[in-house]
Formats: sequence, structure tokens, C-alpha cells
Amino acid sequence: MIDFGRTAVDYATYRVGFPDLLFERLAAHHLQIANARVVDLGTGTGALARGFARRGAHVLAIDPMATMLEQARRLDAREGLAIDYRLGRAEDTGLSSGAFDIVAAGQCWHWFDRPRATAEAFRLLASAGRLLIAYLDWLPLRDGVAEATESLILRHNPAWRMAGGSGMHPEHIPHLREGGFRDIETFSFDLSIPYTHEAWRGRIRASAGVAASLAEDAVARFDREHAAMLKRRFKTEPLQVPHRVWVAVAMKA
Repeated sequence: MIDFGRTAVDYATYRVGFPDLLFERLAAHHLQIANARVVDLGTGTGALARGFARRGAHVLAIDPMATMLEQARRLDAREGLAIDYRLGRAEDTGLSSGAFDIVAAGQCWHWFDRPRATAEAFRLLASAGRLLIAYLDWLPLRDGVAEATESLILRHNPAWRMAGGSGMHPEHIPHLREGGFRDIETFSFDLSIPYTHEAWRGRIRASAGVAASLAEDAVARFDREHAAMLKRRFKTEPLQVPHRVWVAVAMKA
């Protein structure tokens, strides 16, 4: 069972937020953020929610794990942001119909019951409101640090099924069409994110394949081997880890 609550501190400390370029691209797609009413589904530690709040949106964010929301509030306090965090699930938020201009989901749509989450997003949006699904994924390029790290995860957790990703998520589009959304647009861009060895180890601990699914002693064993591998094969710091941002934006018909 995947439980990100077990890795909430690493998640808050080492998972970087979405880059500013994402919001610049959203503006180019005519997504009005300032003063928009936004609900962020599966907010985790609030990375995407803070991106909207920094740009003047009124943000409500939900997640089913209290430990994640505790970390989100701690991070918000550092920036003086005011986001309304609530416990809840994407498929049944309990929020008012038609109350939001934007429904957002960052790095989490694959964890949802997608047809139900799509229907709930449609219900929450005002007329002509937008659903935004965004991902920020490392790219396991040949002989790169992400590929080497994925191989190590699989040695420690053969049940992990998320290795070898391309950072593209077209599998989500059919649910949006079937759910009544129109004017669906997608875009992507690549970037390199710097990590120290310590930060990359923390980022990987805060993943589904490691601390969210392995026992504590198994996480410690993995982390020791990961540290040794990085020191042996990728000595130069900071590491430059290639990532891809992928986004889908859809309008409520």
C-alpha cells in the first residue's frame, strides 16, 4: 500500500515545486490566475497550491492525509501565504457545485479513480472553468542518475511499477473527453533541476517506490546503497537531473 504520509517530512523538504515557467505557459494559454477561485486536489504538501497563491489566486486545497497538510501549512507560514487546507478526497470533496474557476491536480491524477475525479472536477467548476492536470517527472535517460536510481529502487522494491517513464501522460485525456470537457490542450517542456547528493536522496525517499511503500529498515538499507552509488558514479555536485513538465488544460463545456 502506498502511504505518502510516512514520508511527509522528506516530501516537504526535498520535492521541488513546479517551476515559474509553468505559470508563464498557463498565462499564454489564457488561464487567468489572479483572483481566480482555485481548488487543488490531492495537494500533498501544497506545492501547486502555493504556486497559485503566490500569483493572487484564492486557493482551497484538499488531501486525504493530515500529515501532508501539516507540512503544507508549515511551508505556507514561511512565505506568509493563506491557503485553506482541508481533509478530503478528489472523488468526493463535499465542496459546493460551480464554486471554482480552476480545479487543479499536480503530480497526482494517476492516484485517483479518474472517471469519478473527472466528474467531481466538472461539478466543482463554474461555467467555462478550467481543469488543470500537471506533472513534473524526472527523466531516466540512458546512463543518467535517474536511470541508475530507478534500477536501484527496483532491486529493493521489485513491485514498483513506475520506472522508465517518459514524463508524458496522454492516458488521462480520454477520461476528460468522456467527462464532458472540451477544448483540451496539452503542452510539455523539459528542464534540468540541480540536486545535491543529500537532496536527491531525500527526493527519492519521498517517492512511491521507497519510503511510501517500504518498511523503515528497508528504506534505510536502500538509502545507504543509494548514497554509496551516487558517491561512486556521480561525484560532481550538484547533480543536474533532467525533468519534464507535462500539462493538460480542459474547459467545462
